[in-house]
Amino acid sequence: MTYSWGIGRSGRMPLTSSVAVCTVLALVSALGVTATGSAAAAGNDNNVEWNGLFHDQGPLYDTAQEPTCATPITLTFRTFHQDVTSVNIKYYDQADASFHWVPMSFSHNDATGRFDLYTGAIPASCSAKYYRFQINDGTATAWYNAAGPASTEPSAQDFYVLPGFTTPEWAKNAVMYQVFPDRFANGDPSNDVTTGEYTYLGQPTEHKNWGTSPAADPGYGNSTVFFGGDLRGVDQHLDYLKRTLGVDTVYLNPVFTAPSNHKYDTEDYDTVDPHLGGNGALSTLVSDIKSTANGPAGHIVLDGVFNHTGTWAKWFNKGSVWPGITGAYQCQCSPYYGYYTFQNWPNNYSSFLNAEPSLPKLDYGASGSAVREAIYGSPTSVAQEWIRDHGIDGWRLDAAQYADSGGGSGSDATDHQIWSEFRNAVKAAKPDAFIVGEQWGNANSWTTGGQWDGATNYDGFTQPVSEWITGNDYQDSPASISTSRFDTWLRDTRANYPAQVQQVMSNHLSNHDITRFGTRAGGDIWKTYLADFFQMTYVGIPTIYYGDEYGMQGGVDPDDRRTMDWSKATGDNAAVALLGKLVTIRKTYPALRSGSFLSLGTDDANKLYAYGRMDARNRIAVLLNNDSTAHSYTLPVYQLSVTDGTTMVDALSGAAYRVSNGQIKVMVDGHYGAILVS
Repeated sequence: MTYSWGIGRSGRMPLTSSVAVCTVLALVSALGVTATGSAAAAGNDNNVEWNGLFHDQGPLYDTAQEPTCATPITLTFRTFHQDVTSVNIKYYDQADASFHWVPMSFSHNDATGRFDLYTGAIPASCSAKYYRFQINDGTATAWYNAAGPASTEPSAQDFYVLPGFTTPEWAKNAVMYQVFPDRFANGDPSNDVTTGEYTYLGQPTEHKNWGTSPAADPGYGNSTVFFGGDLRGVDQHLDYLKRTLGVDTVYLNPVFTAPSNHKYDTEDYDTVDPHLGGNGALSTLVSDIKSTANGPAGHIVLDGVFNHTGTWAKWFNKGSVWPGITGAYQCQCSPYYGYYTFQNWPNNYSSFLNAEPSLPKLDYGASGSAVREAIYGSPTSVAQEWIRDHGIDGWRLDAAQYADSGGGSGSDATDHQIWSEFRNAVKAAKPDAFIVGEQWGNANSWTTGGQWDGATNYDGFTQPVSEWITGNDYQDSPASISTSRFDTWLRDTRANYPAQVQQVMSNHLSNHDITRFGTRAGGDIWKTYLADFFQMTYVGIPTIYYGDEYGMQGGVDPDDRRTMDWSKATGDNAAVALLGKLVTIRKTYPALRSGSFLSLGTDDANKLYAYGRMDARNRIAVLLNNDSTAHSYTLPVYQLSVTDGTTMVDALSGAAYRVSNGQIKVMVDGHYGAILVS
């Protein structure tokens, strides 16, 4: 039988060559793999219907996303009813560096009767494994892995089994809000940096009025522009964050003592900058975030700048900023001399990307080195102490791919060793601490079991969303993709990561390093609405850069770091109110956080994208309209096993739709969406 998606390609797979098929079937026969279950008796047409095939590592298809060494993993694979003669798991086991086969047995039909479900188990062990599926219909064979169906056996993008590797449950359910402290809210004007208070790289500090441009006036420098935002200001607006928006996790750009407004040039890892309120202000903020008096208890993540320090750090101490301490710049006899790499002491040393002399690069050296002990190895180290003694819940790791030893400027074996040790140390201090690394590309090598929990998802979220909705990349250069390309991009980048990593990737529309989404969208708030729909229904942690909720504008740095406009950041603002409702919907339905993700179709002409999220509790169909005018679309909700006669309700508008012949027809306004729940 042939079923179509309603809209999209028919999915019929071309027949493979008879030689290849015979070779594969002979191998399967030799391994003792046979077709089992009721579907094996079905008359076949030597054709595997691709549109019926599905598996991912959601709870409906994988019994153990985070197995222990003693957990067997039962996998489920879906086909159209009586379409195939056998399904097999083929997995690679790192323990013996070999492939193994597991025949799958017919288990049951789905609720609609359109699909057959097959099951098979990968045996328990401590070794990492990677798996794909072989699907046979007589002489025809198809393959399926995280990249989707294929007519030939894939060699990459398999599904993962990583025993013992877990990511924090709270992070999987989080909605995160990023705050650039100097620009969010001024809670204590008495601690403001004043104009001319000190000089930074030869330029005096400048205090500017809230709401003015963050660009420096003549005679000043962008890093010396201050507006007075501080941690007390964040604390005073927790009700807005936790109740109005529904945020449960606050991520702060650097807060440790440093002379710049951005503080990526750490001077002292032991103290919160006094101009931000000092250690006491952070302690109060942590306590209030975790309190339930102003909304649900939350979490806090700090920015860990561990690749480099500032030249004024007490370990380096250029300019003798720290009396009584002999820094590496001052004397080769310094106890901190080995913390850095000098090509020709004192003025020739490795720095961030070897391009920023004010940011001398830390030399992590070999395992057990003084730098490793100071940053993460010791119970009193920076990474452990702020978790153990100050109650923070995790670290966002700045420039993490560059933390190799000496003057390196890109990841190598040492970089991976550093973050493996970092993970062990931090998780020992707090098992559910969250570790998210800054990475602008594929973070696979850091997130497959031993280093970071997740990463900044530029490649798998920020860039494709920007190109699809705004027609510009995240640096505001022209770049436009079709809806079908958007869908393919998302699928391919999801395939880079295990399920437990996908769920904690940081999905941001903007941040402090790129142009604002609102600017890329040309100031069209409806494009922000559409982006919010996707952000709150996609796999990963929705990460809101302060002000994005009302469409804040901002070009390249420093313009992307404007001050918060509190006249717009209210529940009366339509954009803020919509985002708050979408956050509530996300929190109401676990399927939107940890359920399967299934593409339901694309319409390039009308710029429509449909997809489903599903778990044992709910089947949810999402429809997004990226055009400026309203369009209708016929959603093939049978793909989510939604039965005829079922009523699906739009979680936002309350509109109800009755399923007929496996489908519902929905009209969506331009640059808007619908979230249909059953």
